[in-house]
Amino acid sequence: MKAFVFVVLLALASCTSQAMNGYIGGSITEPILDYGPPINILELDDGRRAYQWNVITSGYVPVSGPGTTTYVPYSDSCIHTLTARKVGDDYIVDGYRRTSFFCD
Repeated sequence: MKAFVFVVLLALASCTSQAMNGYIGGSITEPILDYGPPINILELDDGRRAYQWNVITSGYVPVSGPGTTTYVPYSDSCIHTLTARKVGDDYIVDGYRRTSFFCD
């Protein structure tokens, strides 16, 4: 049962990773509009900025047993970071990092 729950959580979490990678090459305004203001904005030594969001995924996973289905709650919190370089008056996303493999 734990293995099943883990696989479901991993599949759900991968959606965030794919979405964040989709912002590369575009304005930092897009993820801000989609996820709200970042929890941190860091000035990097090379002139870029790192924007961080705490993305929380939660819900219920159905677990079937003999003659019954139980719904097990889950919640996962991960920090997702987009890096961006200044181009004119805007910042253009040039990279994505996650806090761990399990925060895919």
